Parts: sequence; structure tokens; C-alpha cells
Amino acid sequence: MSEYWNENWPIMLDDVQQHATMVLSSLAIALVIAVVIILLFLRREKWLNSLIYFFSLLYSIPSFAFFALLLPISGLGMKTAIIVLTIYSEYVLLRSFITGIRGVDPQLIEVGVGMGMTSRQVFRQIQLPQALPAIFSGIQVALASTMAMATIAATINAGGLGQLLFEGLQGQQVVPILWGTVLTMALTLICAGIVQLISWMLLHRWKGVLNN
Repeated sequence: MSEYWNENWPIMLDDVQQHATMVLSSLAIALVIAVVIILLFLRREKWLNSLIYFFSLLYSIPSFAFFALLLPISGLGMKTAIIVLTIYSEYVLLRSFITGIRGVDPQLIEVGVGMGMTSRQVFRQIQLPQALPAIFSGIQVALASTMAMATIAATINAGGLGQLLFEGLQGQQVVPILWGTVLTMALTLICAGIVQLISWMLLHRWKGVLNN
């Protein structure tokens, strides 16, 4: 494996960069969309449930088929991969966001309303902080699943670590497959660690605000 690394490390690092770009871009877009949906439809249960059901239907489509369906519209490359990965992430994020927000103790909300808070203030100061653990748990799940799914994007010339896996499969070589697997796992662990650190910092800051 060390010999393969010495010969191909510039290409492999480029694959890592492409993979990270695909995953983090799609996750960031999905996060923005999820927040907008929550803000717009939090008080509209039927609309929100319908949107979750809609994204669950999209989530059930096999990823390879989804890539193929979008090729005539967005073409080969990373653009199509980001669209598909964003849609898959959206379902996971929406479910975790809603679960966290709906799991907030109703008595806390009543206290906030009794103190004269508006619905937006209740959401921002009570529901959102209380839901942070569930939200970040959903982000972790979306991150891990998207990292794995992004390897298939190599079939539509989107780059990423899937190129190593398919290179090994096509050439019947174990070493590229091992490197692709190891680098995907390492990238997932690093990104998950960063998400966990951000989660800890936000929760710590929120607790500090409450204590003061």
C-alpha cells in the first residue's frame, strides 16, 4: 500500500478534496433548505408532514438511478452529484430537526409564552437550543450516509474517492479499493469530529447563557 501511495498520492489527495467538496457542499445546502422549511412550515403541520413524506419518497429512489435520472437535466459531473446528495441529506435532516423540536417540553414553551415571547423568540431561544442534540445527531447521520453515497458519484465523472474504488474493481486490484475505503473512513471521522466539536461549543455556549 505504501508503494501505491508514493506513486499516486497527488491524485489521491485531489480525490479527497473533490469528495469533501461534494459532501460538505450538499450538506450545507441541505442545512439551509431544512432551516428555511422549518421556519416557514413549523406551525403548519400538514404542509410539514407532506414535505417530509415527499423527501422520504425521493430518499427511497436508489442513488444510482437518481444520478441517471438527472443526467439529461444537469449532465455529468459534480453538479449532478451535489443535487442528488443534497436531496438525500434533506430527508435525514428534516426528520431529525422535527423530532428534536417536537420533543421540547411543552411546559418550557408555555413559560416562554407567559413571559411575553413571540413565536419566533420561543423558537430561537427555547425550541432550537433544546433541539440541538437531535439536530446535530441528524447532521452526523446525514454526513456519514452522504460520505458513503458520494463514492457512487464517480460513475458520472464527479470525481471523489469513488474513483479509487472503481479503479480497483475494474483492474481487479485490492490496493486502490483499500485506499479508497481507508481515506473515505478517515475523511468521515475528521468531518464528524469537527461537527461534534461545533455541537459541543454551541451547547456549552447555550448552557453558559442560561446560567448567566
